[in-house]
Amino acid sequence: MRLLQLAFVVALASGIAAILIYTAGVSKIYGTHQLSDEDLEALQSLQSGFQKCVSSNGLGLQALSGRDYCEVKLQFPSDTDPKWRDPKTGELEGLSFDFNLCEAVATWEQVRNSTTILTREFIDSLPNGWEEYAWRRINKGILLNRCENKTLCMEKLSLVLPETPPYFPRQFGRCAVIGNSGDLLKTRFGKEIDSYDAVVRENGAPIQNYTDYVGTKSTFRLLNRGSAKALDKVAELYDTGKEVLIVKTTIHDIMNKMIREVPILNPVYLMLGASFGSSAKGTGLKALEFALSICDTVDMYGFTVDPGYKEWTRYFSESRQGHTPLQGRAYYQMMECLGLIKIHSPLRADPNRVVKWVPSRSIVAAARIASEKLLRRVGAGSGHPLGSCFIIKKQVKGRHTGVSGLRKAAVEHKKYVKRTTMYPLEHNPGHGQLCTVPTS
Repeated sequence: MRLLQLAFVVALASGIAAILIYTAGVSKIYGTHQLSDEDLEALQSLQSGFQKCVSSNGLGLQALSGRDYCEVKLQFPSDTDPKWRDPKTGELEGLSFDFNLCEAVATWEQVRNSTTILTREFIDSLPNGWEEYAWRRINKGILLNRCENKTLCMEKLSLVLPETPPYFPRQFGRCAVIGNSGDLLKTRFGKEIDSYDAVVRENGAPIQNYTDYVGTKSTFRLLNRGSAKALDKVAELYDTGKEVLIVKTTIHDIMNKMIREVPILNPVYLMLGASFGSSAKGTGLKALEFALSICDTVDMYGFTVDPGYKEWTRYFSESRQGHTPLQGRAYYQMMECLGLIKIHSPLRADPNRVVKWVPSRSIVAAARIASEKLLRRVGAGSGHPLGSCFIIKKQVKGRHTGVSGLRKAAVEHKKYVKRTTMYPLEHNPGHGQLCTVPTS
């Protein structure tokens, strides 16, 4: 019996020691960050202003406080008529959704400093980047598993893999992201949309026959797997070589063949995106992410499902299920009330509409630092523009283009980050970034 008791005590002590060692290890990597009074005040100000913003601009939505400064619940009016059913359970979509403001602020502020285009520089800089990462983006299975034949992997990616980022943070001023909602047919936004510096569209959404509602300008088009596998049909929608195609993921044998044989003269790139929570999904959100990484301001059209909607529709085809409409609508409202985007819809048709109670940049900056501490992000609390760099590599001399011709805001941003290029590291435990820095 004593032996059993002794064994139990030893096992318990070992377990406690293991936990302490693990905790010490984590603390060593991310540091232990105590929130100051200023941090708490920033988070409190953010949540207070956020609740007022949702109340003023949310068309009936209300933001309720959660258990702490980070958690909020966005609640639709009780008379909202949900139509979307979970395909697995058959249950109707709920009327309330939980979000974490700290995660949103920390992640989206990082997006605004990052590149969202996959480059050869990124893969080359990753430890075992070709073996551990590249083959997953090629999506070819066993024949290219782990890219043991690097030459073959590079060939598969060559048509869509630039050496360095073709676009930079703040490269464009005002940008519009156009969704596919049937709400677009209720308001003639066409001329308004064409006034933006850059316009981002989704998948195979047509322009012809709908120009009064969706405009004619199209700078970028973000494609999901299905649309990328029909690249030749998407390419028929616009003037050859005019629109840049950004692909989330696809099977490259199919896409490469189309690019060569159609031929598709437009630039085609792969998206390298940040990691969001389960509440943030879909091509629309990725289009917003891409726009926020290259634009000063981002407005969105054709996404929202305002109160009283009957079903999820597209302006150019029959009704469909799509993603959870109310959850997406709530998430976009959160983005608007964090100052990330401005929503336009039939019920928000005034182009000069002012979004009330949006937090100032100083409050967002302070809340970001506090949020990073709470979430134990890489570089939390440093306030340094390169604090989130988890992997740092020297830029290959001669690869990077200069800043001549870029607008002033983009040039100033390059100076701010000391000409460093930042890439999000997917699934990194501390949401760190891969950073390439100038050789000199």
